[in-house]
Amino acid sequence: MSSTPFLRRVVLRNYKSIAACDVSLSALTYLVGANGSGKSNFLDALHLVRDALTGSLGNAINERGGLNEVRRRSAGHPTHFGIRLEFTLRTGQPGWYAFEVGALTNGAFEVRKEECVLTGVGKGPFFRLERDKPVQTSESTFPVVTRDRLALVSASGLEVFRPVYDGLTAMGFYNLNPKLIRELQKPQDGRLLKPAGENVASVIGHLEQSSPESIRLIQEYLHAVVPMVHGVERKAVGPMESLSFRQDMAGVKHPWHFLAQNMSDGTLRALGVLVALFQKNVDFAPSVIGIEEPETALHPAAAAALREALKRAADQTQVIVTSHSPDLLDDFDVAPEALLAVASSGGQTNIAPLDEASRDSMREHLFSAGELLRLNQLEPDQKSVESQNARGRQSDLFGGGGD
Repeated sequence: MSSTPFLRRVVLRNYKSIAACDVSLSALTYLVGANGSGKSNFLDALHLVRDALTGSLGNAINERGGLNEVRRRSAGHPTHFGIRLEFTLRTGQPGWYAFEVGALTNGAFEVRKEECVLTGVGKGPFFRLERDKPVQTSESTFPVVTRDRLALVSASGLEVFRPVYDGLTAMGFYNLNPKLIRELQKPQDGRLLKPAGENVASVIGHLEQSSPESIRLIQEYLHAVVPMVHGVERKAVGPMESLSFRQDMAGVKHPWHFLAQNMSDGTLRALGVLVALFQKNVDFAPSVIGIEEPETALHPAAAAALREALKRAADQTQVIVTSHSPDLLDDFDVAPEALLAVASSGGQTNIAPLDEASRDSMREHLFSAGELLRLNQLEPDQKSVESQNARGRQSDLFGGGGD
């Protein structure tokens, strides 16, 4: 797998159900927990960063129901939330990006603090702002910013910070919707698959021209997951577009062609997952791919092929997956370091590495991760949870890291 995942560490404060989270990520990370435990909230925090940088912070928050739906609800009524992402750029340069958003009156908000550091303060480019005012920066001039927008958007016009912006906006997050994949689609930008798969035909068309190898992998794994399907291609339908599948039919020598409207939810969702995983091409390379429950609507027998596709994709792009499927994790090659256990207690989400007993049993091949999940034995390490919560009360999101 890739030895240098883009995101090395994620720190969250008061984001939805997550009071405090401080975890390291691998090239392939499984977030494992029951429905409603808060797995999706972790991915959504990363997705908010991308949305806020490609659009605006206000739109990103409003699309999630407003600030009161984004910041954690509790007896203490936190008035802010914060996110810190530590990363390694494609050049090998380490750094971190962090911001804290605070509440104002009448549902308004402001960016209270924001920080971007490459290599370390004093060692490379950096900026630190408080309420839209630069406090420290390595640059002789810094663009004007406002409190309701992230400064990195403006700072991306400076050459030294552009790679950070490019890396964070190249993250893709997916909860594939077969209904949208099935419908006729308008031709769209096909460089990056959209979150529900609503431009999958354009992505397939783009890959057909720019990355035949990616198309081959998608076709190969789709056949492994759905053996009756032998291929898929973009199909123009007047001014719209769809997907055409080649599928075996009983008593017929050659496969028949079916448009997406005639395919099952499981087949369409599997295709969306595979396109998300293998969409790298000469024009675009995602930095992170996050997928919600890729096993949904698939037959358990397809789990091995899906697991292999996830591993294959992680050789090129960092992959983060949420799951509660024992079948997907039923493999001794899934290392304990690749799993983060997610659990909810009193309405608060805890995310941490597996407890020591589970890690030992997996290392000794006594149980696979899938077997432990069937036994309800995949739990967050309690010492790690207590340490995260203590740091959440005692420290902020800024400084440290590569200093």
